[in-house]
This record gives sequence, structure tokens and C-alpha cells, in this order.
Amino acid sequence: MTLSLYDWALVVAYLGTLFYLGLRGSSGSRTTVSSFLLGGRTLTLPLFVASLVSTWYGGVLGVGEYSYRFGLSNIIVFGVPYYLFAIIFAIFFAEKVRNSNLVSIPDKLYQTYDLKSGIAGSILAWFVSSPAPYFLMLAVLIQVVTGWPLLWALIAGTSVVLVYVSWGGFRAVVKTDMLQFLLMFTGFFLILVFATKEFGGLEKLFDALPASHMTWTGGKSVQYMVVWFFIALWTLVAPPFHQFTYSARNAKTARWGIVLSVVFWMVFDTITTLSGLYARVLVPDLSTPAMAYPALAEAVLPEVAKGIFYLGMLATVMSTTDAFTLISAMTLGRDIVGKLRRVSSERLLNRYTQAGAAVTGLVSVGAVLLVPSIVNLWYVLGTVFIPGLLLPLLTAYYPRWRLSSGWTFCAMILGSGVSFLAFIIGVINGSMDSPAYPFGIEPMYHGLALTIGLYMVRHGKRVEEGGASR
Repeated sequence: MTLSLYDWALVVAYLGTLFYLGLRGSSGSRTTVSSFLLGGRTLTLPLFVASLVSTWYGGVLGVGEYSYRFGLSNIIVFGVPYYLFAIIFAIFFAEKVRNSNLVSIPDKLYQTYDLKSGIAGSILAWFVSSPAPYFLMLAVLIQVVTGWPLLWALIAGTSVVLVYVSWGGFRAVVKTDMLQFLLMFTGFFLILVFATKEFGGLEKLFDALPASHMTWTGGKSVQYMVVWFFIALWTLVAPPFHQFTYSARNAKTARWGIVLSVVFWMVFDTITTLSGLYARVLVPDLSTPAMAYPALAEAVLPEVAKGIFYLGMLATVMSTTDAFTLISAMTLGRDIVGKLRRVSSERLLNRYTQAGAAVTGLVSVGAVLLVPSIVNLWYVLGTVFIPGLLLPLLTAYYPRWRLSSGWTFCAMILGSGVSFLAFIIGVINGSMDSPAYPFGIEPMYHGLALTIGLYMVRHGKRVEEGGASR
């Protein structure tokens, strides 16, 4: 994208406002763990919705790529499964999570199980909350307008996020999310208006698209579509869902905040999918479909409007990056190192979190350089670490289905361990882009099948023992 002087002025103003909002009054937020990591549990409904909506929608370039290549099925793949599991979270977990008055997912694991299970679960949660894919996406957006090498763009984007997150904590994330919520909707509404003006309305658009783009599968198999519903299980153990729920003023705010967030995601998915379809007809020969939105902006937007849209993309990514960075830093510094060293001082735990942010940034940069693919990073994190965390965390809120600490530890290790082993075997026998997994089965299914089987066997044995004792 080529930005004019006016567009660059908007970018500079945005970054300045971001630092101002993030750092204003931040010194007081570091006095206690609750204030630094949860903002004092004072999130009102508008703040909750703006923060969760913007945080849980960071994969904007991936959405653009999928819409460009496969059309309306983007809503089925990246929309419907996440709506479903978000509503399930709101109904069955929001009240329990908020009323627990805890600070993090690892806190619940430590409270429910023993130390080794808590440590194992905290390590899994740290990987699940990794901001690496979003640091890469942020670097790509910086590259789009500067032409810098990936490493320099990565360092620049990571440094900006680390400064205001490690200094301002949760309050910095929430304050900047309000701005980013407004920008993401404004930017994509704007490009949709200009694309419609350039090409024509929806009827003309749909007539110009390939037939497969107008189907709900996009030419993919039903089995492929079903896989995404399993990947969307991520929602139930997603650190942002738990973190914002812990931070809500009360359980009612959390529950209705999630429901309203789903409505906003539906609106935003509609806008972004249509924008991807307009990119398909207006710039049909893209060699890199992930650049669908920047290419569309270059084709239809005048100066100033282009700057606003670029900020919309940037805000969508940064709002997710800063939240995942804070949660990952907290998990590493407070919940793993702090727990192992038996630290009780709140000020010291906050310092550990700040140090955790620096380590998280370094590890994320290394991960991006090792696997420079947004989709592959998402895939590895979800496939390997969700199977070991899913049931231990969910059953922590439902004692009837819970296993003992020893068996829970086994489920964590075996669930993620088997998925990781199947993943490694697939890459060795094939490649990262074309793996040959054992029995042709996705690694996530290996881990999930093992943990579900373990829970079913142990629960069945418990019922038999209970029946025998009676």
C-alpha cells in the first residue's frame, strides 16, 4: 500500500493516541495484582463488549485470504463455530468463572488440582495464549507500508506492544481497545462503501463471483468444514474469554457481554467477508491472497480514506496482540515462575509479569522466524496444546465430571503429548505444508480421543465402584 502524507499523519496520530491512552494513569494500576491484571474487576458492559470483540478478532489477514479464495464459506469456517462456542461459554461457564473471583486460568487449575497439574496446565495455557501469530500479522502490516525486512518490522511492532502493555497492564489494554473497536468497524465499513461504489451492489457482485464462492462449503469437503468446529473449541479455553470474564463488574455483565459480542462479530464477519469478495472481483489475480484487503484498498480508496482503513486493519491486529501479550506474560511470570518460587508479594508478582512480557516477546519473535506463517502458527498451537487443556479446565467447573489430580495430570501430558508426537511424525514423513499424519488423522483428533477416552473410562470405573459400595 502507498500512503500519502495525510495517511501517514493519521498513523502517527493513532500511535500517539495509543501510547497516551495506554500509559495515562498507569502507575496506579501496578499497585496490586487485581488492578494490574484485571483493572480492579470494574469492566462495565460497553467496555467488556468493546474489549472482547476487538481482542477475539485478530486474524483479519487470514479472513481476507479465506474470503478471497473460498467466498461465503468464510462465515461457516471463521464465524458459526465461534458464535456457537461463545454462547456455550456464556451459558455454562461465564457465571462460574466470574464468581470464582480468580485472576487467571492457571489459578483455577491450582485451586482444583495439585501443584504438578497446575504447573502442567499453566505451561499449556502459556502456549495457547501465545501472541506469536499476531506479532507476525502486525509485522506484515508494517511491511505493507514500509517495505522493511520481516525482522525489523517484527522488532518494531513487538516493541510498541511490549512498552504499553508491560507498563500499563490490563487498564492499558482496555483503554486502547475502545479506540481500536471504533477503528476496525469504521475502516471496514469505509472500504465496503467505496468498493460498492466502484463495482456495484451485491447482486452484481454475486453474479461476478465463481459459483463455488456462493456455496456454504466454498468447494471444500464437508469433513474439512467439520474440522473447523473442533478447532473452534479453542473458544472454551481461550485466555481472553476467561480474562475479561474475571474482570467484569459481575457475572451478568460477563454473560450478556459475550452474547452482545457475538452480535458484533456477526456484523463484522459480514462486512469483512463482503470486502474479501469485492477484492476477488476487483483484483482477481493476486499471487498472495492474504493481501486481499490491502490490494482492495489500493484499488478503490483515495488518500485519507486509505489511511483510515489501514488503521482499521492495524487496530484489529493490535487489539488482539496486546491482550494475548499481557495474558501470556502473566501466565509465565506470575503463574509459572511466581508459583515455583512461592512468591506472595503482589508488587513482585507484577514485576514478574512485566519480565514475562519481555520473555514472551523474545520467544514470539523466535517462533515467527522459525515458522513464518500465520496459519501454521495457529495450527500448531491449537492442534498440540488444546487437547491437553480442554477437559481438565472445563471439568474444573463441574466436579461431577472431574478426575483426580493424578489422572488429570496424565490427561494433560498424554493429550498434548500424543498430539505433538502425531504432528512431528506427520512433518517428518511429509513436510510442514504437506504432512503425512499417522492413519491420515489430524493430530488434534489423536489427543482429543485419548483424553475423552481416559475421562470416560475413569468416570465409568468411578460409577461402578460407587454402585458396588452401595
